[in-house]
Amino acid sequence: MFQGESAITIDEKGRLAVPTSFREQIAKVCGGRLVFTYNPFELGSLWLFPVGEWETLRDQVNALPGVKAVHRAMQMKVVGAAAHVELDSAARILVPASQRAAVGIDRKAVLLGMGSKFELWSEQAHLAKIHQVIGEADITEEMMDLKL
Repeated sequence: MFQGESAITIDEKGRLAVPTSFREQIAKVCGGRLVFTYNPFELGSLWLFPVGEWETLRDQVNALPGVKAVHRAMQMKVVGAAAHVELDSAARILVPASQRAAVGIDRKAVLLGMGSKFELWSEQAHLAKIHQVIGEADITEEMMDLKL
């Protein structure tokens, strides 16, 4: 399970160095093989999956009936845009240029461990999201049982 927040820098070639705290776990879980795709629910963010987790999600998304526009949009953003990457010998991965441009990731970014996947956020989008407060009106029934 991945968790934690890391401020990272994307180099001039579009690579990010995976934080040392995640390297061993990534090697163990997926042999350094990962998949980037768009986060269809949040602007300014990409998802990064270990290949096994990706294959499960890919199959679920592809199973959605294509007769609904929202299903086709999800398939396009998640499956159609998927890019396989591998850690190099320096534990770096190449973030696809088209995806970086589409979500506004430049040199500074934030990598979040989100359980079974990572989210890669532009620094600005992450900061804006962190500044949003969850108000009383936003609390769902499922959240009521949390012991915070």
